[in-house]
Amino acid sequence: MTGAEIIIQALIDQGVEVVFGYPGGAVLPIYDEIFKNQDKIKHVLVRQEGGALHAAEGYARSTGKVGCALVTSGPGATNAVTGLTDALLDSIPLVCITGQVPTFLVGTDAFQEADTTGITRPCTKHNYLIKDANKVADIIHEAFHVARSGRPGPVVIDIPKDVQFAKGAYKKALKPSLQTYQPKTEADRAAIEAAVALMANAKKPVFYTGGGVINAGTEASKLLRELVRETGFPITSTLMGLGAYPASDKQWLGMLGMHGTFEANLAMHDCDVMINIGARFDDRVTGRTDKFSPHSTKIHIDIDPSSINKNIHVDIPIVADAASALKMMIDVWKKHRYKADREALDKWRKQIEGWRAKNCLAYKNSDTVIKPQYALERLRDALAKDPREKYITTEVGQHQMWAAQFLPFNEPNRWMTSGGLGTMGYGLPAAVGVQMAHKDSLVVNISGDGSVQMNIQEIGTAIQYKLPVKIFILNNSWLGMVRQWQELLHGERYSETYSESLPDFVKLAEAYGGVGLRAETPDELDDVIEKMLKTDRLTIVDVCVDQRENIFPMIPSGKAHNEMILSPDADKFDKSLV
Repeated sequence: MTGAEIIIQALIDQGVEVVFGYPGGAVLPIYDEIFKNQDKIKHVLVRQEGGALHAAEGYARSTGKVGCALVTSGPGATNAVTGLTDALLDSIPLVCITGQVPTFLVGTDAFQEADTTGITRPCTKHNYLIKDANKVADIIHEAFHVARSGRPGPVVIDIPKDVQFAKGAYKKALKPSLQTYQPKTEADRAAIEAAVALMANAKKPVFYTGGGVINAGTEASKLLRELVRETGFPITSTLMGLGAYPASDKQWLGMLGMHGTFEANLAMHDCDVMINIGARFDDRVTGRTDKFSPHSTKIHIDIDPSSINKNIHVDIPIVADAASALKMMIDVWKKHRYKADREALDKWRKQIEGWRAKNCLAYKNSDTVIKPQYALERLRDALAKDPREKYITTEVGQHQMWAAQFLPFNEPNRWMTSGGLGTMGYGLPAAVGVQMAHKDSLVVNISGDGSVQMNIQEIGTAIQYKLPVKIFILNNSWLGMVRQWQELLHGERYSETYSESLPDFVKLAEAYGGVGLRAETPDELDDVIEKMLKTDRLTIVDVCVDQRENIFPMIPSGKAHNEMILSPDADKFDKSLV
């Protein structure tokens, strides 16, 4: 077989159904094999390589499978770097195949040559440069194993063009137990025993969960629900962990962090036992680290040993897969017939309910101007009546945080957002990937007018493959999150954050062959949302929202959890950080 034939056969054997990519000279042998195997593997032609990586991320996050992308050498590979970094920070399993100039031209500054393995080494879990066709199959199989095992992440395979033409032998994949890479997944029993004993004696406990629960599979989410209900403890999560525990449950405190709820952040600050499962103490959660949850004993379960004690010192570190650790914790809790301290827990709940009574997400509505929060509430109510499976993607900015606050997620793998890197332009191509994986489901990308333009060319991809993605733009003509910081921290000096020229999003949708709708007043919202949900084509809804609205609660950078500001307190905010 040729190297290109081996690549396609290996992808098929790895269960790859869809490859997101963009052709070029250095990958033409692979594209020729894709043409011959159209009945076995689907290729989706994106409009820019960055879109391919984000689409693969959306596909992977919504299915739990490894996403796959294919790009050419040089600019194709460098355009993929943002998506690779995004996947690395959010622990998304990807395999990205990059073409390379022939081996005899490597190092000669050949046309479309770039040092792909050198460039991508810091932003991938692992990368390879293949110089022998006989090694192609083994390396591809190993790459998928590395991407999905342990802490998931992106892997790059760089393949020179002459290797794609060369003859080599095909080999089947080794069993996972025979692969060299064997991350630790089973928890230490003694550490779990100590953690559960600590939980049983807690007076003010809280579960702090993250994307690691979702990455561990749906079984981990089921076990998390069992443990939370068994203990009766309150639970919060990071942005990436939304959906692992149902937002509709009474033990749910909402999201924590910079724009998390008042009750979640204060519970984290005042708790005496913190059970971190699959979250990495990100700075958007911890704020000022020397004042982070000062009175708690901390348990941290993470499959990545390098995350333990990286940002915050923990008292009981447990390196394990979240599902494995949760199962063991439930077993230990039941075996010892532990019971939570009900009297203390009732007192703790009463304190939390006092914080919840603040109604921190309240906003002042208007009869004449659409408030972004109101737009999402109307969308939320309409989605609740729709019988289809729902998937939400977002771009990055104020709209992203409002979506996290106002849309309820009750199941894992339904919420796709760029949490770690904060990549504007993520949401639309991610929605393409999600819709490819879930053809009959409803996929809505919540966007801002600035962020959606970062990869707006992927409308063409959605149209070409008849993907009825909905793009719900909260249009305020500003780079809203940056404007908010300029208002609060930079004396209202709005440097370069207002867009004087925006496209007519309705006409833009129509120009591509989609549907464009607009709402300019609160009275028009329900009608356009209803029409959006009924269309069978890509649809843009341009929601013209209040240009001055800010998102609260907010923990300013450098402040502790108990120093958050609520909307009524914004004018009194300490601006000494400027």
